[in-house]
Amino acid sequence: MDPELGAPTPDRILEGDPVFRTWNLEETDSGVYAGIWEATPGKWRVSYDEWEYFSILSGYSVLTEDGGEPLHLRAGDRLIVRPGFAGTWEVVETTRKDYVIRL
Repeated sequence: MDPELGAPTPDRILEGDPVFRTWNLEETDSGVYAGIWEATPGKWRVSYDEWEYFSILSGYSVLTEDGGEPLHLRAGDRLIVRPGFAGTWEVVETTRKDYVIRL
């Protein structure tokens, strides 16, 4: 299966030139998505309208909620991001995660 290529929209990028590769393994009409996502180094603004559970498979990233403390994410770390989360995602070392999203 070939990955989908993507990137943050230019207005969200704060540093670098990050590139995304996504392998969608599940996509349902009820709004559940699951797969593997990988990003190259860079930093961009994020804002979540959905629930996402993920597990870091490799790499090193820093997720920081606006007004909050940075979360340093490495292989084995797991997190749930809830709707309304806004902040930055910084990929320090190319990061791969598996994820489940519910709209």
